[in-house]
Amino acid sequence: MNIDDLLIREARESDLPALIALFAADALGGHGDSTDPAVYDDYLRAFRAIAASSDQTLYVAELAGDVAGTFQTMITTTLTGRGSAAMIIEAVQTRADLRGQGIGAAMIDFCIAEAKTRGMRLVQLTSNAARKDAHRFYERLGFKPSHLGFKMALK
Repeated sequence: MNIDDLLIREARESDLPALIALFAADALGGHGDSTDPAVYDDYLRAFRAIAASSDQTLYVAELAGDVAGTFQTMITTTLTGRGSAAMIIEAVQTRADLRGQGIGAAMIDFCIAEAKTRGMRLVQLTSNAARKDAHRFYERLGFKPSHLGFKMALK
């Protein structure tokens, strides 16, 4: 497969099985994702909510007709920074057998270009503290670790 043939596009409902499989294969993420057909409707409900939002977009990176990776962007506007907007990048995943070929970098470059086009103040993302390789990857792309994140599980 040639990275020059990579297509980044908005995800379609028909991409869901491939996206679910991508997240379910991520043992480190700890999100409890599963390809069990009994939970498909949970993903479908989430997909439709994302698709209906004007501030969120779910993307796929497609290579030779197959989903090679995915990411989601969210736009948030705050009063800080004189009411500026920022792009948050979430759920970045590259298929395990395709890592190291530039797909992840292409997805992040796409986000940065989109944020610049839209006049965003910054692009930010979080990464699981255990993902040391991902941290090095993001730093190579120009991201700086600047904040400490906190989470509280409610379910």
